[in-house]
Amino acid sequence: MDKEFGLYDIVEMKKPHPCGENRWKIIRMGMDIRIKCEGCSHSVMIPRREFSRKLKKILVKHEE
Repeated sequence: MDKEFGLYDIVEMKKPHPCGENRWKIIRMGMDIRIKCEGCSHSVMIPRREFSRKLKKILVKHEE
């Protein structure tokens, strides 16, 4: 499975956000990855290792 994610990609995680939405936009990358819920705009910071483990699939690749 392709897990090549980049900045501003829309991803789906294994568990949906409590608001019911499961579309997240990657808004910051580094040692930690900050993702923002597309439903309620709540953002969460996750360590990179944990993020790649919890990532289900990439829905939309960001066009540069």
